[in-house]
This record gives sequence, C-alpha cells and structure tokens, in this order.
Amino acid sequence: MSDAAMPAAQNFHDLYRDHRGWLESWLRRRMSNGNDAADLSQDTFVRLLASSQSIADLQEPRAYLATVGKRLLANFYKRRSLEQAYLDALALLPEDCVPSPEQRWILLETLQALDELLDGLPTAVRRAFLWSQLDGLGYHEIAERLQVSERTIKRYMAQAYEHCMLVDL
Repeated sequence: MSDAAMPAAQNFHDLYRDHRGWLESWLRRRMSNGNDAADLSQDTFVRLLASSQSIADLQEPRAYLATVGKRLLANFYKRRSLEQAYLDALALLPEDCVPSPEQRWILLETLQALDELLDGLPTAVRRAFLWSQLDGLGYHEIAERLQVSERTIKRYMAQAYEHCMLVDL
C-alpha cells in the first residue's frame, strides 16, 4: 500500500471500528432479521469504500451512514416485495411449468433489473409501459384501463422509452 493510501485506510478503519456496531443496531431496529442487518451494515461500508466521498471530510459520519443505510434498506424491502410477488405468481403455475431454480434466479434478476430501470417513472407511465410490453395490450386498451386518452398513452410510452434509453447510457 502506498504512503498516500495509508491515512485513507486508517480513516476507514477508524470509521468502521467506531460506527459499525451503531449502524448494525440501527438497522436491526428496522429489520426482523439480525443477519440481514449485519449484511446491510457491511454493504453500507462497501458503498462508502466504492464512493468518491472522502472519509476524512465526513462532518457527521453517523448521518451519512444512516442515509446510505436507509437507501439500502429501502432497496432491500423493495427486492423482498418483488421476490414475494414472483414466488406468489410461481405458486399459481401448473407444476410442469415451474421453472428450475437456475431459471428462477435468472428471472428474478431480470425482474429486479427491469424494476430498477423503470424506477423513477410515474406510476401511470410505468403501468402503461408494462401493459404494452409484457401483456401486449394496445394503446386503446391501456387508455381505457387508465381512463385517459390514447394520445396520453402515446406520450406515456414516449416518456418510458426515453427514460429507458437515457438510463442505458
């Protein structure tokens, strides 16, 4: 390790030593599983390592860690909800149509990527896009479901396509 990297590594070590226990307790109060809290605590510090944030410049380390932890917690529960919806849908399938564990994992990863891709779009735009792309509904049917004009659906679709293209950049 270079001499320049030594202070940064020491700063990180000190931050981890001083605040890991607090962060894990903070997360545990918001979660039902202590192991998940420990994992999210570790993920928070990994995010800090991967960020451009200088550890030495942190004025309020606990506030910063809590902010990152809140985001990871929200993502955790969102992922759990998506997983449960997927498992509920699988339970409705005939036994001979149930995908293998490997296929399930790939499908779940794809669903999560799609969810992240569409994150940030208004609900109506998201629904219109998913009904069009996944269910094969036409603009007229989508307009009826959302109780808006077909012109509005065209605008929603353009917004969704633009969002997908910009996120992909």
